[in-house]
Amino acid sequence: MILVTGATGNLGQSAVKQLQQHLPLNEFSVLARSQNKAQQYLNQGMKVIYGDFDQPQTLEEAFRGIKKLLLISTMEQNRFEQHKNVIDAAKKAGVKHIFYTSLAIQNIETSAVKDLMISHFQTEDYLKASGLKYTILRNSMYAEAIPQIIGEQAIATGLALAGGAGKVPYALRAEFGEAAANALMQDGHENKIYSLVGSRTYSYQDIADLLSEISKQKVNYQNLDDASYRDMLHSIGLPDFIVYLTHGTVADMQQHQYEVHRTDLEKLLGRKTQALTDYLTTVYTTNS
Repeated sequence: MILVTGATGNLGQSAVKQLQQHLPLNEFSVLARSQNKAQQYLNQGMKVIYGDFDQPQTLEEAFRGIKKLLLISTMEQNRFEQHKNVIDAAKKAGVKHIFYTSLAIQNIETSAVKDLMISHFQTEDYLKASGLKYTILRNSMYAEAIPQIIGEQAIATGLALAGGAGKVPYALRAEFGEAAANALMQDGHENKIYSLVGSRTYSYQDIADLLSEISKQKVNYQNLDDASYRDMLHSIGLPDFIVYLTHGTVADMQQHQYEVHRTDLEKLLGRKTQALTDYLTTVYTTNS
């Protein structure tokens, strides 16, 4: 039996969709804190198990009879504590193998968002020390993050960021979910660490050029200095945490932190990842 956590989130839904296409419903289930949030799965005849990462007493019972567990990382401030609760409960319940979605980055120690993202690597270390079989799926940045960072009106406004010439091997969230599900359904991934990155890397100048092609008008990329970019984020009224996350993420791009080159994602998908121009065309044609 396979259990997917975070199944009501976007990545989890993509993983579940792939499992649905290849496995009978009695071979996998989903974990949810709320039956209401998981109603779509109940309507499809899927088994929904109650469990809350912040209530460890709910997890051990939830995990009984589970062989493989997909632990989709959370975005909470106490992320490592939540993940630790999951790993401890899984071990007590007899789970054999945990698949964990982590972060593909060059060096977490020099990351501008180390304070937030170090919990991924704390989780990795704790999982490896648990004695359970593990598969660590280090995901690169989602393509869906692009409009969140550059804005949905970027064709009209241009791009103004402090990203330098750094590049990112973007892939779609659906591709990461599909790859995770494929790994769950296969053997031979025990005690492996995979860097799941897109087939091509893109800078903000590359993105501006693609938007120019899509719109048939010139879209400029203005490479701001670090202080000006931070001030701009504050000026549009973003909460302090979002400023920290956005500014730090873009700073990591500038420092080439995301330039990881591997074919692990292609191998799990059985193909190259979708070209970024296809995604940008969909987003920016819709919003134009």
